[in-house]
Amino acid sequence: AVRIGGLVEAGSVAQDGLRTSFAVTDTAATVPVEYEGVLPDLFREGQGVVARGRYEEDGVFYATEVLAKHDENYMPPEAAAALEAAKTLRLP
Repeated sequence: AVRIGGLVEAGSVAQDGLRTSFAVTDTAATVPVEYEGVLPDLFREGQGVVARGRYEEDGVFYATEVLAKHDENYMPPEAAAALEAAKTLRLP
């Protein structure tokens, strides 16, 4: 299994019974995720999550487990680094 982490993208959550689709973003890339099961209470748009599962050929990450981060200020190290790098970019 592979783990991905990031923030649940605003406007990306769609639920149909126990099946949920959403997107996880780290500010540099966004991954579509499909999950079937009960989501954690803290799961919501803009919230940090870690998902475990697998990528399929259709480009979707099929999660077998979704964990919500407790701190709404959580940001994965990759996203924090990307934001920090963006602050130092100089536009012509």
